[in-house]
Amino acid sequence: MKLTELVAKLDGCRLLDEAPVQLDIESVEIDSRECRKGSLFACVKGYVLDGHDFAGKALERGAAALLTESPERLKEKAAAWEKGYVQGDSILWQGRLIPVIVTDNIRRDVARIADILADHPSGKLELIGITGTKGKTTTSYMMRSILTAAGRKSGLIGTICNFIGDERIPTERTTPEANVIQPLLKKMVDAGIGECVMEVSSQGLNLDRVGGCEFAVGLFTNLSPDHIGPSEHANMDEYAAAKAKLFGLSRYALVNRDNDWSEYMIARAQATVKEKLYTFGMSEGCEFRAVNVVKHPEGVEYDCLEAGELKAHVVVPIPGRFSVYNSLGAYAAMRLIGIDPAVCVEGLSTVAVAGKAEVVPTGRDFTVIIDYAHNPDSFINIITTVKEFAKRTVFLFGCGGDRNRPRALMGETAGKYADFSIITSDNPRSEDPASIVADLEAGLKPTGGKYVVIVDRREAIHWAIKHALPGDVIILAGKGHETYQILKDRTIHFDEREVVREALAEL
Repeated sequence: MKLTELVAKLDGCRLLDEAPVQLDIESVEIDSRECRKGSLFACVKGYVLDGHDFAGKALERGAAALLTESPERLKEKAAAWEKGYVQGDSILWQGRLIPVIVTDNIRRDVARIADILADHPSGKLELIGITGTKGKTTTSYMMRSILTAAGRKSGLIGTICNFIGDERIPTERTTPEANVIQPLLKKMVDAGIGECVMEVSSQGLNLDRVGGCEFAVGLFTNLSPDHIGPSEHANMDEYAAAKAKLFGLSRYALVNRDNDWSEYMIARAQATVKEKLYTFGMSEGCEFRAVNVVKHPEGVEYDCLEAGELKAHVVVPIPGRFSVYNSLGAYAAMRLIGIDPAVCVEGLSTVAVAGKAEVVPTGRDFTVIIDYAHNPDSFINIITTVKEFAKRTVFLFGCGGDRNRPRALMGETAGKYADFSIITSDNPRSEDPASIVADLEAGLKPTGGKYVVIVDRREAIHWAIKHALPGDVIILAGKGHETYQILKDRTIHFDEREVVREALAEL
């Protein structure tokens, strides 16, 4: 697209000077290392890095133009370039006048530009957005399983990885930057995909990463204080407000009615959703309601009512109360885009999510569950979930090194909630594993909870299985979907499923 044509589509943007503007813009980038011929480099100021510091690098790599909120800062940086200089309002690079677009909101316009360059792909498929503290990943995989059962090739953008049909694409964050999302959606459209499920983080909403996206359904799972802190949200009100932004981008809003923040979310959805609000949960008054719920070690099952009418009997092979809400939310979202109830049931009956309350078959009278729980709140969630059907909960956990996590509180939580704990390593990274374990033990010991310390994680898993009792549920917490362990000097292959099978073979 010609630069002049692009600028004309951006209300509130202007060109800094009379630079030659008959340039083709093929992409917008916020990482100078990704720039190439035809790129527009956005000088985004982040929490740590300032894009203005890398504008010269972007031009070296072929960037055709620059986008900034602060032309004065850009000119200040340009004045120090070896290959460039400032002349009045103009910025020159190797004698070439560089077009500079000035905006009052750079993140908003990165999203707008990415959407324009990709030809608004979200308007050409059914895009379902999922936001909330917990349940985003599991719910997204449940939806993907339903779409597979419907015979539909689908896309997924999320925490574990991204999918275009069966093609798996690595990801670095839950919700990518807008200049990654829009080309990804375009690839899906070009591949003939009609539906995409996206995990939408609060940061993704606050930083306009999903700007330009047109969601068919915006689903809210729940809210708890996991992301309150200096680098994320100052308080719960701010956190909730960020999550609620999804509704204003959505045709339908879908809200879990059984969460403490539900009334707030319902009010925000009613005020901002484009067409209609729906609710789901176990309480009366929900448009999509789970009743006659049965929980057991292998999963959950329930009857699903739509507007009070029985529509389906749902069986999900993932245990726990949260599995009811995740699957019901997935069911409801799929119904809102026209998927038949029987197909929803079929898809949910075969769903599997790596490292999310993942049941590992043992063929024994005890159960092994792998879960990504890695902080006190998620510890409580998985342990209390398992206690609903376990005779004894055996909780194996550690803490990643080089991370600012409340180790003593993690140990204290395990001691208070689990029947028996095994303190071990996670990803120690550069730290001494024994030192991390000692920090965890310092929190657990005063609780009086029963525990053992086995620093080597493989040995700890073998010990847990060797000493399992009938009715035990062994929770392997922390690593989830990971198939590696990060040590001080190397990263090794470490798949807990394989370790469990090794231990079972030795019984």
